[in-house]
Amino acid sequence: MRLIAFVLAAFVVSGPAAAQSWQEYSYPENSFSLMFPVAPQIETRTYQAADGRNVPARIYSARQDKGVFKVTVADLANTGLAENAVIDHAVKMLSQGNEVKVDFPHRIYQVYGRQLSLVGKDGSRSTVAVFDTNGRLYQIEAKVLPGGNDTDLIRFQQSLVFDRALSNRSEDTIRNIREACRGVVNNPAGLDDPRCKRQ
Repeated sequence: MRLIAFVLAAFVVSGPAAAQSWQEYSYPENSFSLMFPVAPQIETRTYQAADGRNVPARIYSARQDKGVFKVTVADLANTGLAENAVIDHAVKMLSQGNEVKVDFPHRIYQVYGRQLSLVGKDGSRSTVAVFDTNGRLYQIEAKVLPGGNDTDLIRFQQSLVFDRALSNRSEDTIRNIREACRGVVNNPAGLDDPRCKRQ
């Protein structure tokens, strides 16, 4: 599913300049890589976790034309928060002031999370994905203002890649998901993946 969306996005991009400006950036200390349209700024801040506590966070962000692209990696290692609480809190905060158009399970390799599509009151459009793994919250956000390029939303979100060794599900759980959703192409993103629903 991710591959198809990325391939489609690659065909939609107009002009060689647009394609050449995006580059992949790798952050092995946080076990991920992704593409930005320009070199991102990196800042250390805090993130308010589900229990109200502020935790250290690293923000990677870039702006180009009418687009804003950001990844937040928050350190949740010592919070003791359950994955559902972390993801639900992130979704709630990201949804404030926006209309939620899509809220689906999402998966990158063996890391499972949520994917959102949002429309702001100002007409902006956003795609968001959130994951809780390895003691960290990963929150990826792409937003374009009216008149911005929707392809950039897809390109940014679909470019996120986690280290292959990273996983937030046991091998047994992953096997059970695959068996329960036989016939789903590209492996399901969890039992709540709409593609797993039986007639």
